[in-house]
Amino acid sequence: MFRVLVLVSGGGTNLQAIIDRVNDGTIKDTEIVGVISNNHGVYSLERAAAAGIKAEVIAPKDYPDRSSFNRALLAGIDEYKPDLIVLAGFLVVVPEIVIQKYEGKIINIHPSLIPSFCGTGYYGLRVHKAALERGVKVSGATVHFVDAGTDTGPIILQKAVYVEDGDTPETLQRRIMEEAEWEILPKAVSLIASGEVVYKKPTDMRN
Repeated sequence: MFRVLVLVSGGGTNLQAIIDRVNDGTIKDTEIVGVISNNHGVYSLERAAAAGIKAEVIAPKDYPDRSSFNRALLAGIDEYKPDLIVLAGFLVVVPEIVIQKYEGKIINIHPSLIPSFCGTGYYGLRVHKAALERGVKVSGATVHFVDAGTDTGPIILQKAVYVEDGDTPETLQRRIMEEAEWEILPKAVSLIASGEVVYKKPTDMRN
């Protein structure tokens, strides 16, 4: 079985989308082996419990410094022996030690069409607020591999969603989740689990 570990920060709607697609057989030969949250008391932990998935909290505030948290997060991840780590609304910068060890085995969902409205400072409602302020007519979501940059890794899937008159950051966020994120994140997991998508390390352009 292909082993998937999901990292979350909040309510876990993208986690639920993956759970549902595993349960209905859309994602084949795959098991969600665990859920790690960086926040206590979030609903994603209840979603995991309801699905019979082991869940735990590894929170920065529970450690004396960031370095200690980074080591604890890596140790926690290692316990699950994941084939793939999915950042499903994980609002913590992934430590370099994790990226180095699991290069090509971490994916993220971002609520815009990268390279638009991405990078440092663009997360959650901030992404949708920026899109509306710019006046774009189309937004969407992107699934990409995670590298040492912020939203800079190779793109796996994207889906466009039209911006409607009268949209607020909240209504646009909801539509992008429903029409794009919940579709392309499970699909990306499926493509990787089946071997149809394989990470290729970007070539060094200096060579």
